Amino acid sequence: MKLYQDNHANTNVITGYGDDHVMISKTRHEGNVLVSAGQVVNDWAPQAGGDLAGLSAEDLARAAELGAEILIIGTGRRQRFPQPQLLRGLVEARIGFEFMDFAAACRTYNILVAEGRAVVVGLLHER
Repeated sequence: MKLYQDNHANTNVITGYGDDHVMISKTRHEGNVLVSAGQVVNDWAPQAGGDLAGLSAEDLARAAELGAEILIIGTGRRQRFPQPQLLRGLVEARIGFEFMDFAAACRTYNILVAEGRAVVVGLLHER
């Protein structure tokens, strides 16, 4: 599917996605990725899949390093949720979070980044 966004110079937007990739500002990225307005982290959460089995607190903490006030996690074709104890670091850092299916996460990220919000999206491809 292709998504289109107004051009925002120097801002990473999601311009498309598929089962095995995401297009960030028209550049293809495969594997799990963490995206903020100004940075893309490839090979993020290397053990995690859409089932969240390998997602760690350290993976989520990387969002804080990117300056996130809001973290969105795209969990594949279906919305899935992690174990609550995994979220403790986000709560303590006062970072808002939401877990969504992949498509909703991409759309929501684009809307929030266009508003100038400090948002980071983590996209987990199902294996």
